[in-house]
Amino acid sequence: MKRARHENVESPSSSSHVGAGEPGRLPKISRKVHACTECQARKIKCDVGADKSVCTRCSRKNLKCIVNKSLQSLLEEGTEWKSTMEENSQCLQRAVAKILSVLELPPLETFNRQQSIVQVVSPEAVAERLQATTSEPRVSRTAAMAMTREHSLEPESSKMDDALVSAPMGSLYEVTKLRNLRSNPKSNSGPVVVEDFISKGKVSEAEAEELFGIFSTSLNHYLWGGIALVHDNLTSVRQSSSLLLAAILTVTALHIPGRSHTFDVCYAEFIALVCDSMFERYHVLDGIRGLCIGAFWLSDVSWKLSGHAVRIATELNLHQSYSRAIRGSQEHIEGARLWYFLYVCDHHFSIAYGRPPVIHENETITHHERFLDLPTITQSDLRLHSQVAVFLILTKVYNAFGPDIEQILSEQDLIRLRHFNVDLDSWRIKWEPLLAPNPYVSSYPAKGVILHLNFGKLQVGSLALRGIKQPAELTQDRRELAATAVHCALGILQMVLEDTDVRNSVVGVPIYLSTMITYSTVFLLKVQQKWGAFKLGTDPILVRDLVTRTIGLLNEGRAGERHLTGHIAAGLSKMLDRYTAWENQDRQHHQQQVQRHNNDSRQEPGQIDQTVFEYPVDYSSFGMFDTSLPLYDHNYFPMGFFDVMAPTFDAGNGH
Repeated sequence: MKRARHENVESPSSSSHVGAGEPGRLPKISRKVHACTECQARKIKCDVGADKSVCTRCSRKNLKCIVNKSLQSLLEEGTEWKSTMEENSQCLQRAVAKILSVLELPPLETFNRQQSIVQVVSPEAVAERLQATTSEPRVSRTAAMAMTREHSLEPESSKMDDALVSAPMGSLYEVTKLRNLRSNPKSNSGPVVVEDFISKGKVSEAEAEELFGIFSTSLNHYLWGGIALVHDNLTSVRQSSSLLLAAILTVTALHIPGRSHTFDVCYAEFIALVCDSMFERYHVLDGIRGLCIGAFWLSDVSWKLSGHAVRIATELNLHQSYSRAIRGSQEHIEGARLWYFLYVCDHHFSIAYGRPPVIHENETITHHERFLDLPTITQSDLRLHSQVAVFLILTKVYNAFGPDIEQILSEQDLIRLRHFNVDLDSWRIKWEPLLAPNPYVSSYPAKGVILHLNFGKLQVGSLALRGIKQPAELTQDRRELAATAVHCALGILQMVLEDTDVRNSVVGVPIYLSTMITYSTVFLLKVQQKWGAFKLGTDPILVRDLVTRTIGLLNEGRAGERHLTGHIAAGLSKMLDRYTAWENQDRQHHQQQVQRHNNDSRQEPGQIDQTVFEYPVDYSSFGMFDTSLPLYDHNYFPMGFFDVMAPTFDAGNGH
């Protein structure tokens, strides 16, 4: 009975809990509990505390030593937890506000619980934009190898298919899922305004619009009708690729007088972006287009840019786009088109520099005309593929005879040279009628075919003189091929000087045409200097007249200070002065030889007087891939240009 009476008596603790549940009453707070339940039930002293989690009695009897927390303890702990959560919440709010400002989204206050997230931004995009806000000025960054894995796995069926057909590196990726084992195209989930050097105020938006307008209506159409630019406004370019934007503005500023400061700013930005792109994993097609635009007009970095563009394109598997496009995949047509664009860019500079190309002639290239059967083909594609066809021929010439400028071609090789000339004639007959006039560059497309024909024959014919050291080695077949080369060189200069469409394009066309003009001029001067006595078709009066008029045309061209035309004109003027000095000296020397010959009548009639050639002349420095120009001067030609046309470098010392 005592036990029952004791159980019905409410303890202060229990009454406080009951009161806490009644509305309008505050809970009665008891004093803190300092004893465990076992000691408290027996009303004995408990020595449990902050420094001792188990009391002596419970430890001795192996009992559970539990201290029931009082309401006071719960309230104190709740206050501490609340303070901690408030600090964490404030920290999170500051972090989210920073992210929203970087992503240019509305402030945090504008969001509420009912709003849903409408745009998902990848961690890589956030990192790039955070980096962009702290990357001015650009400083060297310490890099660490990223060993991150893909978030999701492919279906088992696709894994099995890939395992059967993929490259060995594909198997390694399939096993490890490491992102750094492959490069991925950057996906565009929507219009995003990216901070660039225009938004930073380095170039005003008005000036950028002006430069973009000039490029899109002029320079762009010299790249075969606009293959390099698929955007119709500046905003679209800025949203797509900062590298493409910088390339367009740099190249355009190069062609406008008085824009040296703008060119310097844009060029520095372009080079910085190219450097950053070297180790990026995510690329867009417009970035490759930007590298090609730079390669076609920026002579000091052309070779490096073309190679870098090809490497990125292969990482994005553009070399496989042709076969997929032929099988009917519409999404791969643009990739295949860009791959042919890269082939032409690569071979422009392979032929000009005399270096092996990066892209080889596989089925995609040798059967390139199948691509023209697709329904979406335009005049731009026809112009581009006419270039693919001519460089197929010139690359065969390079592979057949190599770059050794001292190797003399055999008589059998001369027959092959004639066959290549026939191939070039057939190429012109096929492609010239297909190329219609362009509203921005008039009839230059078809006339460009004639220029490339003459330049190709000039390069092929010059091989007949390669390595020749003695006049006796100049056989009749070699003379005929050399005379064809001379005729083509004269034809190039005459067409540049006299055809209005070609004359107007001298400043705007890519540097390959500048290479044509320079090579033709130097070739004529060298032939006249070294082989003039053999009547290979050079007329000294005509050669001097054409060279002088060419120099005048280049000087008249309105372009920026760093454009090639002015530098080529200065260099050719210096070369012409040296040629004139040599001509005067040679005339005096020849007069002395004639006088000596008149005094000595023992020479048989019709025999060539070998003493005429006692004047030191190097007959061997000729050829399609000969880069020795004894008359040029580094002070007059811009640095980098004579990577294309300049003296022979020591092994390992090339650019």
